[in-house]
Amino acid sequence: MGKTVTQIEAESTQAPSCKVALVNSEDIELVWDEVIPLVEKALSHAEGELKPEDIRKHLDTGDLRLWVAMQDRDIIAAMVTEIIQYPRKKIVRVITVAGKDMSMWYDFLPMLEGYAVRNGCSSLEAWTRKGMTRKLKDWKHSYDIITKDLKQRMQ
Repeated sequence: MGKTVTQIEAESTQAPSCKVALVNSEDIELVWDEVIPLVEKALSHAEGELKPEDIRKHLDTGDLRLWVAMQDRDIIAAMVTEIIQYPRKKIVRVITVAGKDMSMWYDFLPMLEGYAVRNGCSSLEAWTRKGMTRKLKDWKHSYDIITKDLKQRMQ
């Protein structure tokens, strides 16, 4: 089910039939049905901080940005990012990323890096599982996030 979206930024990847695009917030509704399963896949590894409808709300306002990798006219991967302003630096955080055939769209990273630099961001940040950490060879493993569930204490 191919979609036409207004591409704010788009680049071909090394795989000639794959293209990565930053989706304009006005066009989210055109691709959302195809993107939901990918967002759900990524969020299945999280700790319940977000649901797809939370992400959608912030995509519509432009607080979060949606990137898609397309092969021909089919979406094969999706990534959600946000710009974070810390007191001493500004970064682009990857919120979710999921898809199939990662080798086809993995080289979206230079495009994301360019987006970060153009927006005055000095680095990228992603909270990932160990498997993804191993794939991001030129990224530094800075620290781990650990969690403890307290729901039972709230009753």
